[in-house]
Amino acid sequence: MERVQIAPGLNFSRMIYGLWRLGDASDTSPAHVQAKVEACLAQGITTLDHADIYSDYGGEALLGAAFRAAPGLRDRVEVVTKCNIVAPLGRHADARVKHYDTSPAYITAAVERSLRDLATDRVDLLLLHRPDPLMDADATGPALDALVASGKVRAVGVSNFRPWDTELLQSRMATPLAANQIEISLLAHAPLTNGDLAWMQRARMPVMAWSPLGGGSLFASGEPPLTRALQDIAAREGVDMAAVAVAWLLAHPARIMPVMGTNDPDRIARLSDALRVRLDRQDWFTLYQAALGHEVP
Repeated sequence: MERVQIAPGLNFSRMIYGLWRLGDASDTSPAHVQAKVEACLAQGITTLDHADIYSDYGGEALLGAAFRAAPGLRDRVEVVTKCNIVAPLGRHADARVKHYDTSPAYITAAVERSLRDLATDRVDLLLLHRPDPLMDADATGPALDALVASGKVRAVGVSNFRPWDTELLQSRMATPLAANQIEISLLAHAPLTNGDLAWMQRARMPVMAWSPLGGGSLFASGEPPLTRALQDIAAREGVDMAAVAVAWLLAHPARIMPVMGTNDPDRIARLSDALRVRLDRQDWFTLYQAALGHEVP
């Protein structure tokens, strides 16, 4: 599978396995979690996307249990995790309101907790999960630099940041921000025209795409033209509609890295089908036009 350089000496698989729903599975045993990871590895998918808030702040420990039970598994993957969302759940149940915290003390403590829960000595990529309107970039930037210097975090990036949010944080850091994870799909295509993708390409910043299938709503969107377009190409290419929708993202010159989340073993085994889909420019615009609901200007 194609690899994307995130930072010097750190490369990710072009497709990423997302662990948002890991705790929703009927079986969350270490063996079952390992089986999902192994199914990804068999396809060349080596990068795992996590966040401290997933599964009410309990999801990282599920992956960590699999790492403990299968020595050597951790060294075969790259781990992404995120922090800074404080919701009244799990260990933050006493929070009065959902909020964001990008203070150095919070970020540092969150990383230490993630390292313990994940049973690892380093996070390959740490992302700030959401822009924080109270972020003090003069404090947050050096705190992220310090985590990289310590070796506990190999690279840092952002998630859901707009270009100006990213520029502000980067202006206070010595470490280059390594990636931005944004929502983008056939149903969430605004980044194509609102400047987000153009800015990231200009900055040569890797782009990770969360919810590339619209959280499943892509196939229940009530958009017959889009459904028909996906079905037509899927039949031609011998794959399902999900593979076509992901291939549409993969075709973009920004080298978007889709974050694919599913607990279904059959779907996990077919994640890389998207790499077999060949879309020419007119195929791409056929899907885009169907998603827009009108012809391009």
